[in-house]
Amino acid sequence: MILVINIQRMACKRSRIHWLLVFVLISSVYSSFGQDTSLVKKIPVDTLPFPTLVVPVDTALRIINLNPYITLHVDSSMEYNLDINKDSSRYFWYLRNAPVGLRINKDDGVLSFKADKSFFLSGRLKYDQEYKVYLGVQNLANPKEKVDTSFTLVFYNTEIVISQVKPSVNSVVYIDEGDTLSFNVQCEAGSFPIEHMNTIVNAPLRSYTSVTKCNDRFVWPVPFDFVKETDSAKVRVFNISFIGSDKFFNKDTAIIKVIVRDALNYPFRQVEYEKMVKEVNKYILALKYTFRELDKKVKNTKSARSTFDIASGTSALTGTALATSTSKSSQNVGKVLPSVGVALVPVKEAASPTKTYEQNSASAIRGCIKRLDYVLSDNMLIGEKDPEILTKLAKIRAELKAVQVQLVDVPLVDTGEFSEEELNNYFNSPKVNKKYKLTRSK
Repeated sequence: MILVINIQRMACKRSRIHWLLVFVLISSVYSSFGQDTSLVKKIPVDTLPFPTLVVPVDTALRIINLNPYITLHVDSSMEYNLDINKDSSRYFWYLRNAPVGLRINKDDGVLSFKADKSFFLSGRLKYDQEYKVYLGVQNLANPKEKVDTSFTLVFYNTEIVISQVKPSVNSVVYIDEGDTLSFNVQCEAGSFPIEHMNTIVNAPLRSYTSVTKCNDRFVWPVPFDFVKETDSAKVRVFNISFIGSDKFFNKDTAIIKVIVRDALNYPFRQVEYEKMVKEVNKYILALKYTFRELDKKVKNTKSARSTFDIASGTSALTGTALATSTSKSSQNVGKVLPSVGVALVPVKEAASPTKTYEQNSASAIRGCIKRLDYVLSDNMLIGEKDPEILTKLAKIRAELKAVQVQLVDVPLVDTGEFSEEELNNYFNSPKVNKKYKLTRSK
């Protein structure tokens, strides 16, 4: 009796336990007491205070084994047998928005896929991209009985494609001094993008823009003094290395070989040319002033000698005239005057000797001035950048040196208070030109 009461209490607490289980339990307890049934009171089953349990019937159509997220490796295959909670022979399967290569058997629901690598190489499929595939199953007899659902398909690849550094120039670059080396450093994307980049140069460069990430621009203005005199073939070669790395420290290196050729530093040479021309013009002014001083000395000496010559000739002529006079005293004076004319000759040489050195020096200076003027006019610069500037500069420098060597014994004097215009007017005056002009003898 006590056992029955305990069982009833248990049934009340657990009302959801199936009545068959309780019946089995009672039977087992009853058999444990053997043939003595006096202690057990038989109670009809239908009178037990158990609630009636109704087993629900599975009537709604559903897919019972669908995985909502599927991951596949490249070059792999898959066969996935989908199942429903009803007789699958009366239903058919279908796909919507399926990626390339994914198929389903409409009769038995077998989902198959072969991930060929050609799909990814052609770009029709991509790695690490989620493809949402819509899946459905429908009753053949009742179109309204159907299930539409979806799952996500992702492809992955264990083969790592290294991202590459791709500069926008060839691996060998020729450039002249004075130009600017400028190009972009691009990156070809692989499995993982390049996140860091280093620039390494095996030559001491100044004022260049370093590259730290993809699509940065390397800029370096090439100085004119980069190629040294000791460099062979007038060129200098160095390498620029661009080392890119991704987040997993996979590295790729691009090397650019730069060949710098010796070139003319035109701005510097132009300044040097202008300085040389200015120096020659200043030297010409000094020569013109020296020529003026020498010419003045020659002119003064010539005037004094002419005066002596006139006085000497006049004395001789007067003496001759007086010697024929009838007066005795006049005849005596006429005899003395020719001697006076003769005596004036050594006096002239002593008082106003011939300025041969000065005259020759003045002629030489005048010729040198004409030479320098001709060299300057013949070696003028033509255009914005004259390619012959070095040759012309060398000719002017050589001519100036030759003139200085020729006139090494002629002392140059400062121009003093005379201006350039005054010295040019004197040098080009008609009298001076006439004096130093060569004339043909008739």
